[in-house]
Amino acid sequence: MAVNLKGKSLLTLMDFSPLEIRYLLDLARDLKAKKRAGVINDVLRGKNIVLLFEKASTRTRCAFEVAALDEGAHVTFLDSNSSQMGKKESLEDTAKVLGRFYDGIEYRGFKQAVVEDLAKFSGVPVWNGLTDVDHPTQILADLMTIEEHVAKPLHKVKVVFAGDIRNNMAYAWMYGCAKMGMHFVALGPKELTPNPDIIKKVNELAQETGAIIEVLSDLDGVKGADVIYTDVWASMGEEDQIPERVKLLTPYRVTTEMLEKTGNPDVIFMHCLPAFHDFETKLAKEQKEKGYDIREVTDEVFRSRHSVVFDEAENRMHTIKAVMVATL
Repeated sequence: MAVNLKGKSLLTLMDFSPLEIRYLLDLARDLKAKKRAGVINDVLRGKNIVLLFEKASTRTRCAFEVAALDEGAHVTFLDSNSSQMGKKESLEDTAKVLGRFYDGIEYRGFKQAVVEDLAKFSGVPVWNGLTDVDHPTQILADLMTIEEHVAKPLHKVKVVFAGDIRNNMAYAWMYGCAKMGMHFVALGPKELTPNPDIIKKVNELAQETGAIIEVLSDLDGVKGADVIYTDVWASMGEEDQIPERVKLLTPYRVTTEMLEKTGNPDVIFMHCLPAFHDFETKLAKEQKEKGYDIREVTDEVFRSRHSVVFDEAENRMHTIKAVMVATL
């Protein structure tokens, strides 16, 4: 069955079939091989892309910019200080204007409704670079990385997400695993229960794809895992929540003991980055002085042979390139 994604937006992986996701992963692998071989495709020459960032990021911005430039596209970057969207101009009006100028729009920010409205009103493909409830481009990179490092087909892979299991990465993983028929465990404290509507939705999908979606608090949930994944416990601007979050999440810090508990000597560790794995960042230092260890993963694990976080980061570029090439 042929796959044609031209003109389609990537707002969430829930809008894509398993076959379409497979197509993007295969395309990303092909584009990565060509880049490493020095083969220039230039298939986006003449295309113009705008990146709308209400929330800062290193990897997302760099991945989109380099991927677009590799394929010959021109990129405009707009942050909150460079755009009147939502301030002096409505989101609808901004979307309609940008749709006249650009062939594709990337949005990274907060509300999922924003990226949905951009797609609704712009008339061009829109790509979700992160919202409060989803992060589809990250999951594509993660799936690609798993295929590079785990000697199993995706539908036989068990992913354990340890820590805050009601954040956007946990939900994005639920969507990706449900679509691809994978075993996913959300492992965290009972106090941080995932959105029940999302759980219901992914479990309904899992019945069709053969996926297993579990929400557990017992650390035995890591047994048999092929992938241990985590994310930061607190972002900048959430300092007031740190004491309570450290108390809740410390048992779910990714440690060597957790990796050993999987019983899998080849288990891999993944993280969307940035990560608090040592005390070399301003926030980690400040909180340590206050008596709080905000590391979601130990430095030992982060730098171990199990860690594939930098392969994962690179794959953001290749999968994002695949999304732009496929939809433009």
